[in-house]
Amino acid sequence: MRSQATLVQSRLPLPLLRRGKVREVYEVDREHLLIVASDRVSAFDVVMREPVPSKGAVLTQLSAFWFERLAEVFPSHYITARTGEIVDRVPELAAIRAELAGRAMLVRRAPPVPFECVVRGYLSGSAWAEYRARGTLAGERLPGGLVESQRLDPPLFSPATKAETGHDLNITFSAVAEALGPELAGRLREASFAIYQAGRDHAARNGIIIADTKFEFGIDPQGELRLIDELLTPDSSRFWPADRYQAGHAQPSFDKQPLRDYLASLKASSQWNGEAPPPALPPEVVQATSRRYLEAFRLLTGRDLVVDA
Repeated sequence: MRSQATLVQSRLPLPLLRRGKVREVYEVDREHLLIVASDRVSAFDVVMREPVPSKGAVLTQLSAFWFERLAEVFPSHYITARTGEIVDRVPELAAIRAELAGRAMLVRRAPPVPFECVVRGYLSGSAWAEYRARGTLAGERLPGGLVESQRLDPPLFSPATKAETGHDLNITFSAVAEALGPELAGRLREASFAIYQAGRDHAARNGIIIADTKFEFGIDPQGELRLIDELLTPDSSRFWPADRYQAGHAQPSFDKQPLRDYLASLKASSQWNGEAPPPALPPEVVQATSRRYLEAFRLLTGRDLVVDA
């Protein structure tokens, strides 16, 4: 990858709509938004001080890869993540073109549906924790005798509330149907399964298991339901190396696992209480995390990440 300075926080000559843990969203005009992915990284719901090199570009360019590849599966808000095309459409960004390179995405406005659409193909994470404690997922009973990381066939639709801070809360499909109406809830579930299946099949051909993922949807001004935000990235999905998969325990993953492992060791030794302010990260942990993101990009897209200003 061509060297690029890390970005902790963007400041563009556009109205700022919102700032999240990783992204800033700017208003371009009445119909378009610009999403900028920083290199910020969070773990245990705490944003670290140190940025992870290439992380923002991986999230943006991998999402762009999927939006383009899966366009026939379901429509999205995506227009372009090519820096030159963005600057041509928004000339006031020309002076900061290098800062935006690779990490900015121009999209259509589509106000979000207030639920995350999670598809679980394997029993892991919070789903495994709930199942182990109560034999359920989002309050709904699952078959007995399942083990950690077991494949779920068919996959499960496990919606969640959106949380600005802290963890999202798993809820039942019936709760989504009650809030949005059965027709829209059904469309969200059907679309989520279709997108997950298409992404899972492509990833499997490239040696990656997509254990689970979350999708976000919005409704554009014309009333069309669109896939929005990011798509099948290491931040929104669990990617496991297929050649190392073995049910019955936690799996290695292509994400911020080196960071989580390091922080978990600090918590276990009482060197960090799990709350802000975060501890300083050793350079080797930051670089190992960056390599995980870059490797996921390479395997899924078949090419190295190259960012051109």
